Amino acid sequence: MLISLVIPVLNEVAALPLLLPRLRDSLRDFNWEVIFVDDGSNDGTPEMLACAALSDPSIKVLRLTRNFGHQAAVTAGLDFADGDAVIVMDADLQDPPELLPRMVALYEQGYDVVSPQRVSRQAETPFKRWTATLFYRALSLFSNQQMTNNVGDFRLFSRRAVRAIRALREQHRYMRGMVAWLGMKEAVLPFERHARAAGETKYPLLKMMRFAWTAISSFSALPLRISIGTGCVLSCAGFLYLLYVVYLACFTSVLIPGWASVVALECVFSGIILLALGGIGDYLARTYEETKQRPLYVVTSTCNISRVQHSPKRAIVLESVAPDVESEFTGPRLVEDNSISYEPFAQVRG
Repeated sequence: MLISLVIPVLNEVAALPLLLPRLRDSLRDFNWEVIFVDDGSNDGTPEMLACAALSDPSIKVLRLTRNFGHQAAVTAGLDFADGDAVIVMDADLQDPPELLPRMVALYEQGYDVVSPQRVSRQAETPFKRWTATLFYRALSLFSNQQMTNNVGDFRLFSRRAVRAIRALREQHRYMRGMVAWLGMKEAVLPFERHARAAGETKYPLLKMMRFAWTAISSFSALPLRISIGTGCVLSCAGFLYLLYVVYLACFTSVLIPGWASVVALECVFSGIILLALGGIGDYLARTYEETKQRPLYVVTSTCNISRVQHSPKRAIVLESVAPDVESEFTGPRLVEDNSISYEPFAQVRG
């Protein structure tokens, strides 16, 4: 049985020397491969990955032409993974490699998806923990899909689960929602999530907000329903206010002509209309982008990938065989102003 690991990386030059030894130690009893997807790194990450791949054929590298985003990088790794079970994890060691044997054991029991669940989130603020919980509950409620709380992209997929995910090729991708939509047999494995081993997070607040909006708009019509509900409430309020004005005009003499209330109501209704139109426009824009059928990612070079086992849909592979010695992506290159030595991380596995 072959275990494939898919690890998207973006400027992880500080974390990689800590990751690979722990991977080797955790998977020493398995036949495994690891596919690093370089999602447009601009530090020493490409050179470090090239050096590691040259020292160990089990380490494979896909290099994308630019930063296509975490979800697209995960998709690329799944497209090229050949394992009977495929594990997606991050390179920052917040997803502990020591958990991998337990995940494989659950897979061998017949589960198609094994989802580690964070029971603690070290180095995360209470605000982030609270908003994450609120987000998952809201998405589960309004998308008609049961989303498991505190489960990220750190997951194991069976071969048939990978085939199912490969068939889903929408442009705006939310892998967690796609897995929930498939409804395959899933096991949840609690674990304690530690802080990053090195480097900086690639998901600041603004990027997390965009990611949350992608999840909501991809798997739920919640924004449109909110605009409809808000419009109904404000319309009722406006009608009641109209009845009140008619009453004042017909039965009292206290009606004072003025513009303050009119301006206030106009601002409220105009704001709601613009928000509703913006939500509708965003859905239309996403539909337009889907109709163009552009590729999800572009692979510019590979290492230790001899051939493409299949032709990924909506993807461009500029190089489908391992580079020659003269290729720009082979041997390591020292980077000036960087004291890190790109020596092999460990000995070649026998």
